[in-house]
Amino acid sequence: MCKDTAKIRKFANMITKNRIKFIRSLEQKKYRKVHGCFVVEGPKVVEDMLPAFECEYVACTREWLDRHVPLPSSCECDEVSEDELRRISFMEHPQQVLAVFRIPESPFQKRSAEIDLCLALDGVQNPGNLGTIIRIADWFGIEHVICSSDCADLYNPKVVQAAMGSLARVKVHYMDLPAFLRSLEPGTPIYGTLLDGDDLYETMLSTRGVIVMGNEGNGLSDEVRQLVTSRIKIPSFNTSGSSAESLNVGVATAVVCSEFKRRSGS
Repeated sequence: MCKDTAKIRKFANMITKNRIKFIRSLEQKKYRKVHGCFVVEGPKVVEDMLPAFECEYVACTREWLDRHVPLPSSCECDEVSEDELRRISFMEHPQQVLAVFRIPESPFQKRSAEIDLCLALDGVQNPGNLGTIIRIADWFGIEHVICSSDCADLYNPKVVQAAMGSLARVKVHYMDLPAFLRSLEPGTPIYGTLLDGDDLYETMLSTRGVIVMGNEGNGLSDEVRQLVTSRIKIPSFNTSGSSAESLNVGVATAVVCSEFKRRSGS
């Protein structure tokens, strides 16, 4: 429907009330689970996601439509006004297009952590932090992020926006994190970021294994902490005698990933 602009509904037959209700319902996790769908907004993020996810529906302004962005023939599409876009958007300042995508199945092979470097998140609950970490993983070429079951929901609109299209390139998996770590081949490095860890810049680092980042307030859970094989920390370089207690988990993830990748030369 969307490839041919002549088939797009005119403003007199705009987006229906039922469609608006459906889209707004996807702000809540329970309805994302029921419908198997999530919302993406903004030209760059939508265009990044189109090749990677099955698109069911697009609501867009004429400005976006005139760029002739190719859409799947099975995708329904409504041309909407700026006011209508504001009615359905989860953003304070909507940008030209909103799309509804199907939530995919994404099985994880634990061998990925045994031959490459993966990130694991233990109870990261802030949606903005989760989205930022996914974007960081994308930047540093880390393909897999493993989340404990109590992490923020991947398809929360705030996560999707913070990830800025990186969901198209990074695979995120939810699982029992302690069970996953126990299942790894013996000798697979498990790095845990801990305040009593060894200086990141003086620790031997591997090009494979799992880097575990903890909850915003509590750090790593006791069960995960016991499974860590190498405890690391980012040292403070503040020489005044007092400094911030800790770094934001997104910032800390970027610092740690940067050092791992710098050492590996990749």
